[in-house]
Amino acid sequence: MIKQILGKIPRKPSKSSHGNSDGEGGFNDGFSLNSSSNTLLKSNSVSSKSSSSGSVGSRSGNESIAQHYTNQAKKSASIPGSIMASTVYEALPSFRDVPSSEKQNLFIRKLNMCCVVFDFNDPAKHLKEKDVKRQTLLELVDYVSSVNSKFNESAMLEMTKMVATNLFRALPSSNHDGKLADISEPDEEEPVLEPAWPHLQIVYEFLFRFVASPETDAKLAKRYIDHSFVLKLLDLFDSEDQRERDYLKTILHRIYGKFMVHRPFIRKAINNIFYLFIFETEKHSGIAELLEILGSIINGFALPLKAEHKLFLVRALIPLHKPKCVSLYHQQLSYCITQFVEKDVKLADTVVRGLLKYWPITNSAKEVMFLGELEEVLEATQPAEFQRCVIPLFRRIGRCLNSLHFQVAERALFLWNNDHIRNLILQNSKVILPIIFPALEKNIPGHWNQAVQSLTLNVRKIFSDADQAVFDECLMRFQEEEIKNREKLEKRESIWKQLEDVAAANVVSNEAILVSRFVSSVAITTSANQLATAGG
Repeated sequence: MIKQILGKIPRKPSKSSHGNSDGEGGFNDGFSLNSSSNTLLKSNSVSSKSSSSGSVGSRSGNESIAQHYTNQAKKSASIPGSIMASTVYEALPSFRDVPSSEKQNLFIRKLNMCCVVFDFNDPAKHLKEKDVKRQTLLELVDYVSSVNSKFNESAMLEMTKMVATNLFRALPSSNHDGKLADISEPDEEEPVLEPAWPHLQIVYEFLFRFVASPETDAKLAKRYIDHSFVLKLLDLFDSEDQRERDYLKTILHRIYGKFMVHRPFIRKAINNIFYLFIFETEKHSGIAELLEILGSIINGFALPLKAEHKLFLVRALIPLHKPKCVSLYHQQLSYCITQFVEKDVKLADTVVRGLLKYWPITNSAKEVMFLGELEEVLEATQPAEFQRCVIPLFRRIGRCLNSLHFQVAERALFLWNNDHIRNLILQNSKVILPIIFPALEKNIPGHWNQAVQSLTLNVRKIFSDADQAVFDECLMRFQEEEIKNREKLEKRESIWKQLEDVAAANVVSNEAILVSRFVSSVAITTSANQLATAGG
């Protein structure tokens, strides 16, 4: 009987139960803030030992948090009944309220306190605890900004641990799966916002201040902001929250500038993201931000360019024109491409041929973007490189001049408004004019848009004023070709008329109609020539 009564009394947990670690550690891994729970989960039983400097050591995972919370958990766990999280998660003293000798210790304790990760999917849950953490994070940001002594290794360890605990997470499945490739008006998409942003923003600000701080020794910090840390930061670029990607862009750029040892690795990791995006998924939210970082990096490349950098242009940047969603990042991509041409003019031919390789055939809006980028590239192109690609380039421009989409034709004609490009064209008019002359002549009477007709007349006049002899020669050749084409068309129509007459005469009989080999071959040849002429 006595044993039954004693069995109902809550027992105080043994010390051994609090001293066992499951190897994971960290409040965010198993700490429960559910008020309906009668006991704290096992993560509260993880022991932590405080060093003389106040830092907390651990060998795995997120590591254990400060002794303050462990002691509080031990006290609270002995209380029977429901335990509120607020009895454990309480604000620590302000930095202003402790002597200078204790600030380092308090800093470590606050970092460990912020390793608790809250669920923001329920906005009404744990409001007090969330506010306590937010205020603590703001204090940490102020401390990192105002510190006037070098961060030691224990502080760096705890700082990177806190950042990793809060930031590195599995991103939710993106809403743009299956849709991103078809986006033509990205501004119409509703922005996706991260629910935990009130805390994440301050953690990002903390990381930025830590990386940018003159008190952060890169030689020591590289042990904690290592390749694994950088890769996890890069993974977060796929976040759909624009605010998060903006912070990541700024922070990664700072890391690239401060940690020279990581630069080749960062470039290679970005390459791999591009390869996966181009050749497999065509889905990624952060391509524009990564390209913006690369634009700054490319701008700082030393001359002459390394073979590695040229390969990056050919294998990653130029193929980025292939995905259907290129409009989402085309401005940043165009800047990177132009930077390469300005760095090394010999790359102009490679870039132009790359653009022609991925030129859109059925997407007029994309074609207008390509023409805009082409103008920027040609503006940085020198005569020698221009001559190497002039024939395939103006075959494509000739087709654009005849486009029924007036914006495509108009954008192509605007190339002659650029002084540098116009000079390049006129220097090579003997090669270029014969290629595009038929397109110009057909536009004047045949294009439906008046603005295109007017621009075509202006371009035609530029050529005639520059070299009348070449212009007259092209005009004569065009007129001769037109006469030949009309004769072929009349001949073909005559042959078909003969066939129709023969068919009509033998319509009542069952006899086969014989057509001479000569007539058949002429008809086939004429059709083929007509198609070739129409194709440009």
